[in-house]
Amino acid sequence: MPDKLRLVQEWLAKGGHDLEAVRLLLRAGGPADVVAFHLQQANEKYLKGYLISHGWRLKKTHNLIELVDKAAEYESSFGDYLDMAGRLTAYYIKSRYPSGPPADYPEEEIAEMLKQTEKLITKIREATK
Repeated sequence: MPDKLRLVQEWLAKGGHDLEAVRLLLRAGGPADVVAFHLQQANEKYLKGYLISHGWRLKKTHNLIELVDKAAEYESSFGDYLDMAGRLTAYYIKSRYPSGPPADYPEEEIAEMLKQTEKLITKIREATK
């Protein structure tokens, strides 16, 4: 398997593990801030895999807006995920760095972020086959 393809598959697999963690945490009634963290991580890793598949040089960033903007340069419909990217990036920052008690995001908000994440991941999987 060529190096680039293997690297793309590794990023997607790691993102898949974060998505699996989200589902396990939700079933177990896990903390909302930890669920949100793993949602952000799943999106970040899938987006990085997609971008690498298009020749993007890996960059250390956790900003999903930046990654979605870059993905939209290759496929404009990625722009549909900018709102989700902004919200998940904010979740990530809040979950990583203490600034008071852990966030308790509404269940409906997490469910919507998961639904959008699943759509984005399906899109990326189809584009990286």
